[in-house]
Amino acid sequence: MMKPKSTVDEIRARFDNDVERFSNLETGQSATIDAPLMLDLVAEAAAAMTPRAAALLDIGCGAGNYSLKVLERVPNLEVTVVDLSQPMLDRAVERIGRQTSRPVTAVRGDIRDLDIGRDSFDIIVAAAVLHHLRTDDEWRAVFSKCYATLRRGGSMWIADLVSHDAGEVQSMMWARYGAYLEAVRGAEYRDHVLAYVEHEDTPRSLAYQTDVLRAVGFGRVEILHKHGCFAAFGAIK
Repeated sequence: MMKPKSTVDEIRARFDNDVERFSNLETGQSATIDAPLMLDLVAEAAAAMTPRAAALLDIGCGAGNYSLKVLERVPNLEVTVVDLSQPMLDRAVERIGRQTSRPVTAVRGDIRDLDIGRDSFDIIVAAAVLHHLRTDDEWRAVFSKCYATLRRGGSMWIADLVSHDAGEVQSMMWARYGAYLEAVRGAEYRDHVLAYVEHEDTPRSLAYQTDVLRAVGFGRVEILHKHGCFAAFGAIK
């Protein structure tokens, strides 16, 4: 029998105690393959598509790395950060506030439950967060909400863990990911990461997510990078 996935409170508690790991702008998170590359690609793509952007929404902001990278290329944005964890939000506001003279607004909560308005943002970034969505209805509702809150010409950029629709390919990619983790920090680290992914995450395939992005209204979808179980991609309104 499949074990129940983590609750929102359990996820919040883990991230409350993991602020330092998510505050490394130079290296990203070691459990994510190509984390620094995906960080750069998302920021560069956001700047290329919306160079005159005024407002950024960072969903699952963590300590603010993605907002900071976007601000390097599109300076002085108004930034809204959303996260379950108050310690993460506090660190994100502290760091981002040093890089922009415009307001930085922190919203503590679950994106599934929040009203983020309509036609409010030019750029959305969502890094290592959407894999916590559980059902088809949740995926469609969150992508629809993001589409509605973007201004015309705005863009949404995602960097995340992804699954694969063919079971054989999923098994192959998961084995490769395990080998990557073991090479980074050993077998104990591999087992630790794979255990919390199994308990906490419910990723969907890149194909699934791009199909939903198109279904909710996005006219263009762009794949920036895919390596094993991780991908960076986006969509333009």
